[in-house]
Amino acid sequence: MINVALPKGRLGEKVYELLCQIGYRCEEYSKDSRKLIFSDERGEVSYFWVKPSDVAVYVELGAADIGVAGKDILEEYCPDVYELADLKMGKCSMCVAALGDFKDDLSSPLRVATKFVHTAEKYYAEMGRDIEVIKLNGSIELAPVLGISDVIVDIVETGTTLKENNLKVVSKISDISARLIANKSSYKFKNDGILRICEKLKKAVESSD
Repeated sequence: MINVALPKGRLGEKVYELLCQIGYRCEEYSKDSRKLIFSDERGEVSYFWVKPSDVAVYVELGAADIGVAGKDILEEYCPDVYELADLKMGKCSMCVAALGDFKDDLSSPLRVATKFVHTAEKYYAEMGRDIEVIKLNGSIELAPVLGISDVIVDIVETGTTLKENNLKVVSKISDISARLIANKSSYKFKNDGILRICEKLKKAVESSD
């Protein structure tokens, strides 16, 4: 049996629907149920739902053989897992944003508000720019508005929230989407089953483009 960690929420539901399309439906699953673990009657797969940022942890530690995690999580936490496929879902961008009148003062460290600390540090290190990181966990758009940061590093999907808070994208760091990941040990010992799911998912994604 292949144990699959899915992210709770809209993305996880889309991934589950795709898995159903390729033959891995779980009859006992219901959106209205609070149950977190569901097993396929044929004994091929078992699903469990976790917080999106925790998927990579469950996969890395071997509780799940495979899982679906955003590229933002993989780049931020660098889990020791295999990245098998881009599912081309949950597309967005990791960006630097600031107030409309922002001008970078190179004479002092740039104040960067973000929950993606490693991503921000790596990006600016590659630029050779000194920064001061302000770690926040929510409502990051408030930081430059209230004057506690010069810029923010965050995920941008439509840009609506930025516009409503008088912010604009200054630069794009990377493209983000959902990725299929695998535990390294599971990939070795359950290779056939994992590759079977992976190849079917790839074909389904390609046919939907």
